[in-house]
Amino acid sequence: MSRYYTFNAADAVEYARQFAGVKDPQSLVTADEIGDGNLNLVFKIRDTAGVSRVIVKQALPYVRCVGESWPLTLDRARIESETLLVHGQFCPQHTVKILHHDAELAVMVQEDLSDHLIWRSELLKGKYYPQAASQLGEYLAQSLFHTSDFYQNAQYKKAEVSRFINPELCQITEDLFFTDPYIVHERNNFDALLQPAVDALRADRPLLLAVAALKQRFLSHAEALLHGDIHSGSIFVAEGKLKAIDAEFGFYGPMGFDLGTAMGNLLLNYCGLPGLVATREAADGREQRLQDLRDLWLSFRERFLQLAADKTQDPALAIAGYAEYFLQQVWHDAVGFCGSELIRRTIGFAHVADLDSIADAAMRADCQRHALSLGQWLIITAPQIDDIEALIARIRQNG
Repeated sequence: MSRYYTFNAADAVEYARQFAGVKDPQSLVTADEIGDGNLNLVFKIRDTAGVSRVIVKQALPYVRCVGESWPLTLDRARIESETLLVHGQFCPQHTVKILHHDAELAVMVQEDLSDHLIWRSELLKGKYYPQAASQLGEYLAQSLFHTSDFYQNAQYKKAEVSRFINPELCQITEDLFFTDPYIVHERNNFDALLQPAVDALRADRPLLLAVAALKQRFLSHAEALLHGDIHSGSIFVAEGKLKAIDAEFGFYGPMGFDLGTAMGNLLLNYCGLPGLVATREAADGREQRLQDLRDLWLSFRERFLQLAADKTQDPALAIAGYAEYFLQQVWHDAVGFCGSELIRRTIGFAHVADLDSIADAAMRADCQRHALSLGQWLIITAPQIDDIEALIARIRQNG
C-alpha cells in the first residue's frame, strides 16, 4: 500500500523537522504554501522568528493548474530530486541543494533561497544581472558535459538513460512544443488578434518540416541528462549568484534543448520589453538581453570545450576537433529549439508574463506577433547561421 498522502502546512513543518537537518528542528513552526507553478505544492518552512529556513516540495498526482482531470505520475518527484543531485555533483554553485527526498511520498526538502529572486520577475522589472547568463552557461556546460558520452562510461550512461526515463513529462513537452501550437487544439491559448498570424504559421510548410526535425531529435538523441525546463522562472538570481531549480522534466535528451529553452526565454523578454517599460528602458533592456544571449552561448561553449580537452574519457571522442564539430550540431539544435520555445509560449498552453502581463491589448498583440515571427525565423533560417555574433546582428537588424 502506498504511503502517499497530500501534505498540508502542518505536515510540511513536521517533515522538515525530521529531514531538513537543521540544528534546532523544533524551532520550525509554520509553513506558507507558495507554489505558483503548474504542478506542485511548495512550502516555505519558517522558524519562531518568522525566518524561512528550508523548502518542502511535494508532487501532486495531477497537473495542479488543471486539476484531477489531468493525472500525472508521482515519479517526477524522484526524477527531479535525482536530476538536481546529479547536476549538483558537478555544478554545486549553480544547482539548488537537495537535503532529502522520498520517492514514495513524492516529496523533497531543499535549501531555502530567500536571499535570491526569480530571474523572470527581475527581468520584468528591468533589473539586470550581468553575470547571470554566464553563470547559466557554466551550469549547462558542467551538467551536460558530465552526463554525456564525453565523460560517462558507455555502459554506465545507458543505465542512467534508463534511470531517468520520464515518459509522461516528456510527452507533455513533445505535445506542447512540437504539436499543439501547429494544430487546432483545446490546450492552445491566444487572443483573436493573433488568429491571422497563427493561421499563417500553421500553413508554413518549411516551418512544419523543420519542427518535425526538431521533434525527432528531441525524441531520439539521448546526449545528456537535461534539466528539461530551464527557463527564467526556474532560475533564482542574486548579485553574483544563480541557482537552477525545478527539474521534474529531467531526462536524457539533446543538449541543444536546454540551451534553446534558456535562449528562448531571454528572447521572450526581448520581445515583450517594448510593452513592459518606457521606450529608452526597453531599448537598453533589449541590448542587455542580446548580451545575455551572447554570454550564455559563449560561456557554455568555452567551458564545454575546456572540459572536453581536460576530461573526455572516450578516446574516439577525444580526437582533436571533434568537440568543436559536436558543438556545431548543438548550436543548430539550440537555435531551433529556441524558436519553438518562443512560439509555444506565445500561443500554446503555458504562457509567460514577459508577454501576457503587457497591459495594452494592441501593444501586447504586437509583441506576441514579434515573438511568433522571430520564432519562425529561428526555426527555419537561423540554424544556417553558424555563430552567435551573426545571429545577434540579424536579430538586431530585424527589430
